[in-house]
Amino acid sequence: MASALTSVVVGAKAKHTATVVFLHGLGDSGNGWSFLADELSGLLPHIKWILPNAPSRPITLNAGYQMPGWFDLTGLDKSSLKDEDQKGMLASVASVNQLIRQEVDDGIPANRIIVGGFSQGGVMSLLTGLTSEYKFAGIIGCSCWLAMADKMKSMGSDANKKTPILMCHGDMDSVVQFQFGEESANRLKTYGYDVTFNKYRGLAHSANPAEIQDLAKFIKDRLPQE
Repeated sequence: MASALTSVVVGAKAKHTATVVFLHGLGDSGNGWSFLADELSGLLPHIKWILPNAPSRPITLNAGYQMPGWFDLTGLDKSSLKDEDQKGMLASVASVNQLIRQEVDDGIPANRIIVGGFSQGGVMSLLTGLTSEYKFAGIIGCSCWLAMADKMKSMGSDANKKTPILMCHGDMDSVVQFQFGEESANRLKTYGYDVTFNKYRGLAHSANPAEIQDLAKFIKDRLPQE
């Protein structure tokens, strides 16, 4: 059974008709991305934000020390990323799906839900969105890469084959290299997915106002107020 996740929840300011689930990066928490919900709540008052907290786990990249993480990482070079903690990834997918199922049970249709994330959380949002049986309004992956890339053509569910995907990446990212994000977006395009890949000049492993603006537009276009 999937482990239950705790979450930072920022409620809708008006009638709740849509939800964004946004997953943080390694070593962070839901609070680390609450600024996004706070910043966009005026523009998107009908949206509830769920910002899950990853469980604490030993991270090989961090000498085995415990820290919040969606899966283990041995390194951030190309060969290390191929050494994937698929068991950890799939366990986290199950936990995120549990949150989404609760939203659907509470009356928010899956096509009024966007799943997104940053860095490790972006890896998880792509993996969750592409394999879910729920048809989402959109999928967002920031400063991340496509996990299980070689398997995704067969793993991907039919539900989100046409779902718009927004991927964003700074070209000065020294943590998750820009080329990893770009190659991932291109791989998804060859699989037939509807991917927009945005490049941000001079941006390191973080977000900037231009990216936040692009996220806001994508969310508003995909989840208009009813």
